[in-house]
Amino acid sequence: MILAGDVGGTKVHLALYEFQQGRLTHVHDEKYPAQQHAGLEEIVREFLTANGSPNVTAACFGVPGPVRGGRLKLTNLPWILDTRELSMHLKIEHLFLINDLEANGYGIPELAADQIFELSAGDSGVVGNRGLVSAGTGLGEAILVWNGKSHTPMASEGGHADFAPRNELEIDLLRYLQKELNGRVSYERVVSGIGLKNVYSFLRDDKKLEEPAWLKERMQQEDPNAVIGELGESGENELCTKTLDIFAAVYGAEAGNLALKVLSVGGLYLGGGIAPKIMKKMKDGTFMKAFTDKGRLSDLLVHTPVRIILDSRCALLGAAAFAEARAAELSGASARAASL
Repeated sequence: MILAGDVGGTKVHLALYEFQQGRLTHVHDEKYPAQQHAGLEEIVREFLTANGSPNVTAACFGVPGPVRGGRLKLTNLPWILDTRELSMHLKIEHLFLINDLEANGYGIPELAADQIFELSAGDSGVVGNRGLVSAGTGLGEAILVWNGKSHTPMASEGGHADFAPRNELEIDLLRYLQKELNGRVSYERVVSGIGLKNVYSFLRDDKKLEEPAWLKERMQQEDPNAVIGELGESGENELCTKTLDIFAAVYGAEAGNLALKVLSVGGLYLGGGIAPKIMKKMKDGTFMKAFTDKGRLSDLLVHTPVRIILDSRCALLGAAAFAEARAAELSGASARAASL
C-alpha cells in the first residue's frame, strides 16, 4: 500500500494506492482543510485511522516550497516538515517529501487522454523539454527535462520571480500592489487564488470599478474566487470580468516566459485548481494571445503545445509513482525506478 499526499496552502489531499501488475490502482482519497490542523502528521494519522490503519510500505508528499535536506518550511502554511521525523513518527520506512510541482510532473505520464485538455495543438510531433505552471492557492512552476528517454521533473520557485507588467494597466497594478505589500511584487501575487483577489481589489479601489452591494455581500459570504470566476465568465459584472481578463493575460505571459526559459518545445502544461474552473476564459484567446506575444520568438510559442491538466489528482498520482519507484529502488526491487 502506498500513501500519497498533495499538500496545499488551503487543503491537504491524501490518497491510498496499490501497485499491482505494473500499475497504480486508486483505493481511497480524502481532502482536509489545512488551516484547521496543527500539521501534516496529525492529518495523516486521522486519514490512516479512518481507513483501518493499513500497512503503508511507502509514502510521498508533494509540498509547496523548496525541500532542502529533507526539510522545508511551507510557503503558505506555518508548518515545518522533516522527512526523518515524519518517517519515524508515522512508522513508514520509505517516506519522501518532494516539491508539489515535481509531484505534478511525475503524475502527467499517469494521466489518461481525457484528463488533459489541449488548449493549443502547436507542433505535437516535437520531443523536448516541457514546462509546468500551476495556479492554485499559490503559483507553482516546474521544468520537465527531456533526457532522451523520458521527462525528469525538476522543482522550481519561479512563481516567486518578480512580476513584470507589460502595459499601462499592469504597471498601475504593480504600483498598487507595491503599496499594498510594502515593496516587492511576485507573479504569485497576481496569478493565484491570492492574486485574483488582489486584482479585484485593484480594479475596485484604484480604477473605481463599481462593486454593487449584492456583489460585496456575495464576496463576503461565499468563496471570493468562485464568485469572480462565475460572474467573470458570464459577463454579468464588469469588475469580475476585467479581473479575469487581467488574470488570464498575466497567466499566459508568465507561462510564455517559462516556455522561453526552458525551451519547452515538448509542451507547456497548466496545472492547479484555477484553470479547469475558468475554462471559458482560458479558451477565449486572452491566455494564448499573451502566451505567444514574445516579439521575435513569438513563432516558437505558436508552435508550443499548451495543455490543461483536468484531473485534480495528478499530483497524488505523481507522488504515488515516485514513492513506489524510489522505495523499490532502495529495497533493491526496482520496478519503475529507471524511468524516475
